[in-house]
Amino acid sequence: MTIHLQTPIKPEDLADLKIGDVFTVSGIIITARDDAHKKALEMKKAGEKLPVDFAGNGLFHCGPIMRKTDAGWEVIAAGPTTSTRMEMFQDDFIREFRPGVIIGKGGMGDRTAAACKEYGCVYGAFTGGAALVSAQAIKEVLEVHWLDDLGMPECLWVYRVDKFPLIVGIDANGNNLFADNMEKVMKNKEKALKILGLGAE
Repeated sequence: MTIHLQTPIKPEDLADLKIGDVFTVSGIIITARDDAHKKALEMKKAGEKLPVDFAGNGLFHCGPIMRKTDAGWEVIAAGPTTSTRMEMFQDDFIREFRPGVIIGKGGMGDRTAAACKEYGCVYGAFTGGAALVSAQAIKEVLEVHWLDDLGMPECLWVYRVDKFPLIVGIDANGNNLFADNMEKVMKNKEKALKILGLGAE
């Protein structure tokens, strides 16, 4: 069964989600990569107000390709960025801005998992190479911020999405699908090496 979430997402909305579950997000998601994370945290530290509110919304690790039209902006492709790039920022970002769901690819580490558990957030994995699928789930470009400062792939794009499809990579209890799978892989690797006579003596 697919769980459908609507922003703003509250911590209690995430209680039934477990790693490996399929879920969708409808409502507001905001793109932010390395530079945007850094700028937002610096502004927060300086007591400056951000132009967007991440609370309860989706935070999308994405550097989209956009096209300017007479009506505004159009999404050409919106594939996820490798999320480990944001690991150094993510726990602080979750603490300060309380997004409901982090969206990206490739998983995240212990710092992010601990913050998800403490503050009520999940990491939703989106398949890499499916940028057109994500673009189809984006129904409207609502705002753009820091475009002149950071450039198209790094600035804040605010999207309205409908049933954006994801898999729970980190749940609100801090369970980490990617870490669990890596542990299993390493155990299987050790078994295979022993069978082949290549294991440690």
